[in-house]
Amino acid sequence: MYEWIGWVLIAIGTIGCFLPVLPGPPIAYAALFLALARGDHSSPEVSTFVVAGLVMAVVLVLDWIVPALGARKFNCSRLGMLGCFIGTIAGLFFLPLGVVAGPFLGALAGEMVSGKPFGMSLKGAFGALLGYVCGVMLKVLCCGFIAYQFWLAIHGS
Repeated sequence: MYEWIGWVLIAIGTIGCFLPVLPGPPIAYAALFLALARGDHSSPEVSTFVVAGLVMAVVLVLDWIVPALGARKFNCSRLGMLGCFIGTIAGLFFLPLGVVAGPFLGALAGEMVSGKPFGMSLKGAFGALLGYVCGVMLKVLCCGFIAYQFWLAIHGS
């Protein structure tokens, strides 16, 4: 039974990588915690649990830093970054294309509101989108790592 619950947690965590309202990697990490708490021969080693936790923590910190670095690299304003965040949430209502178009269009709108010309606004919006996509990729890789560790824990190393 715990295996099924663990895989559901990993699936929800992976979906959460794309949704800003759902903390993806921590939800997936809960699957490893569940396997560790089981305490039988199929439990992951504590070192695996700790390493996965450290990876998750680093990814969560990078998820805050990488989008901002991408936006900064392309001279995106604070309004552009705010627009990217709002566009990300609005894009959830227009799945699947909205997940990518929302952050880009939101950042573009924010840049335009900040008074930048269209060409500069487009550059800033691209930077915000690039940072967002890199953050999502990091979280998906983290969830993949956690899923692999969970699979090893339940099937033996």
